[in-house]
Amino acid sequence: MLKDFLSLFQKKGDTVITIACERCDLRTLVEADAPSLAVLLAENKYFWSTYEPLHHPNFYTVETQRKKIIESLYLLEEKREFSFGIFVKGTNRLIGHISLYAVKQLPYSSAFIGYSMDQHFAGKGIATEAAKAVVRFAFEQVGVHRVEAYVAPANTASIRVLEKAGFVKEGLLRKLLFINGQWVDHYMYALLVEDSKELYEK
Repeated sequence: MLKDFLSLFQKKGDTVITIACERCDLRTLVEADAPSLAVLLAENKYFWSTYEPLHHPNFYTVETQRKKIIESLYLLEEKREFSFGIFVKGTNRLIGHISLYAVKQLPYSSAFIGYSMDQHFAGKGIATEAAKAVVRFAFEQVGVHRVEAYVAPANTASIRVLEKAGFVKEGLLRKLLFINGQWVDHYMYALLVEDSKELYEK
């Protein structure tokens, strides 16, 4: 069960959530992570820009990322968003980030998942492992009954992550997001708690 490797503890008034996986550790980001997060974003901005918007240079600064982390901590306390860093197992080396966001209570009881991996660690199955762990967290700890994700049809790597994590393609949302000068279609993928039990009971 997820609760066997999920730990919550208090640090300087912030709730920090950690999830131990086989090849990586997940931990909700705190202010001290701002420098590492800024480096991760800056070093991967062109790698990620195929499927994500490029941002203003200020976005990649430590100060901007510190502000975003502080905002995420407020959302965490309200149980509306959980922003995790993906770390090399047993270290503080940040190699990606994954979020459970837009958490909605009944009548929806749903949330979205989004993730990005450092280009040097992509394609190694770490994102899939992290996604499975966050989905279990969503179902078992947050208590939602549906987790959703948007993914561009051309983003085959991310599609593989979702499908390996048990997500099902539900449809195509035409021209959903404006990315780097053009409107881009996205698939809607989703996983229901009742469909996940066989996958995540192990």
